[in-house]
Amino acid sequence: MKRTHTCGQLRAAHIDKTVTLCGWVQNYRDHGGIIFLDLRDRDGITQLTFDPDLCGKPAHEAASRARSEWVLQVSGTVKSRGDRKNPNLDTGEIEVFAQEITVLNKAETPPFEIDAHAQVGEEVRLKYRFIDLRRPQMQKNLITRHRAVKLVRDYFDAHRFLEIETPILCKSTPGGARNYLVPSRVHPGSFYALAESPQLFKQLLMVGGYDRYMQVARCFRDEDLRVDRQPEFTQIDIEMSFIDMDDIMAIGEGMVSKLWKELLGVELPMPSRRMTWTEAMLTYGSDKPDLRFALPIVDLTDWAPSSGFTVFQNAVAAGGVVRALNAKKAFETLSRRTLDQLTEFVKGHGAKGLAWIKVQNGEWQGPAAKNITEAARAELAKRLDVGDGDVLFFGADTVKTVCAALGALRVELGVNKLGLAKPGDWQFLWVHSAPLFEWSDEAKAFVAVHHPFTAPYDEDVDRISTDRANARSKSYDMVLNGIEIGGGSIRIHDSPTQGKVFAALGISEEDAQQKFGFLLHALSFGAPPHGGMAFGLDRLMMLMAGAESIREIVAFPKTQKARDEMVDAPNAVTERQLKELHIVTSAAAKA
Repeated sequence: MKRTHTCGQLRAAHIDKTVTLCGWVQNYRDHGGIIFLDLRDRDGITQLTFDPDLCGKPAHEAASRARSEWVLQVSGTVKSRGDRKNPNLDTGEIEVFAQEITVLNKAETPPFEIDAHAQVGEEVRLKYRFIDLRRPQMQKNLITRHRAVKLVRDYFDAHRFLEIETPILCKSTPGGARNYLVPSRVHPGSFYALAESPQLFKQLLMVGGYDRYMQVARCFRDEDLRVDRQPEFTQIDIEMSFIDMDDIMAIGEGMVSKLWKELLGVELPMPSRRMTWTEAMLTYGSDKPDLRFALPIVDLTDWAPSSGFTVFQNAVAAGGVVRALNAKKAFETLSRRTLDQLTEFVKGHGAKGLAWIKVQNGEWQGPAAKNITEAARAELAKRLDVGDGDVLFFGADTVKTVCAALGALRVELGVNKLGLAKPGDWQFLWVHSAPLFEWSDEAKAFVAVHHPFTAPYDEDVDRISTDRANARSKSYDMVLNGIEIGGGSIRIHDSPTQGKVFAALGISEEDAQQKFGFLLHALSFGAPPHGGMAFGLDRLMMLMAGAESIREIVAFPKTQKARDEMVDAPNAVTERQLKELHIVTSAAAKA
């Protein structure tokens, strides 16, 4: 046995016991011939004392040569530190007087300190991820992630769910997220797609009679990256038969409640607030509103024609809307320079500009104020509850543009400019009943808001063919502090309705059979009513850890350019490999 204890286990109860520890050298100190080494492993740090009168010359000399990140095995006796206790360490009341030392491995000087407070650029951290993983915060994050996954599995097991693995190599079905393609060597010219989700397979499991399925599933999407997105990610995937939306929401709430209680010691008030998609977009300009602060958006479209302000009047005349929000008591905080910055900010979200009014001592200031009539101003003051020190912001454009601009502005104000979002405030929300379809200006067609397997409300089935814009879906997304952490829907479980949805999306019967024939066939063999959802494990852990990026809670993440700098991937492959896969690159073809 190379060690008897970890570096975080020893306490006063171990005093006078002989122990053996293994770990990495965190710090080295020589105090007049007595050498102190801090030995570290993932459990903690223990101080080792090398007194030449007790450990002997060979051990003392070996300790004197040790340097940062060397790997050591040390045996000795546990002693009390007396009045020299270190309250910052779990092992701070003891030290180990060393008697034997073995150098298990030496280490080059690391590119950065293995310290919680060391400031290191992300590029360097990712290149040397194997060293970065030794940092206390990274170890805490990954240990918490492990505990979370275990809790999740135990929770679903207690609720009769079966964890069943689904294929990662799947059929490519263009039209959703961009897939990673895998060429088939044994089927020249054919490709697998890496699974972007287990969606169709878990529905087929419901047809197969496995009425409660879950999986901690690896998924892949070839999309542009963000701080909360990676090309490969993990989701907590569930599907249930013979249920409705309330059943799935209750199961999801139970899972997050267990995680927050066990990992953070927080009792979440449940059930969570629920809000229709329409209400969320109208009041917050977003289908994932942050409810840690108010700042509601108020619709002023009926007020605008008599406002006297041409910009507002023209927007409504063109079929658009006028909406506003009131940043209460923000007069002093939002300087003219900040207002100019906010104007540029909303332009980045599609707005042509930003009308604003500042109110102080009864005086209305700003470019928009002088254009609004006295009567309209009085009505506006009532609707927006205007008081001294308030700053009003307006959006006037299409519904889509106003929602995007004011929704983003609301978050920028609440989180970054006014500091209204407080740490430790967990605001969970279900946003449900999103439209079944939305118009895509890029595709010049209706597309599915969630995915084409989402069931419509029973009373909206006829609208699939006659009034697509107003057909509602049995969908539900769980939102936490403005971030979507999970989403799902009740599924279509009969072939005729599924065929109607495909037709509404412009998918011909021939295309539907080619892409999804196996599903349509399965639905005709007694598919039960079913539904499910998926939680983004990475996003959940990012929020629970208080991290700024998913890369902080994934062991080996990709960069924002979808590269792994540590192993240098993706990389070129040999001509022999390409030939085996019957692939010719464009560069080779040109040559």
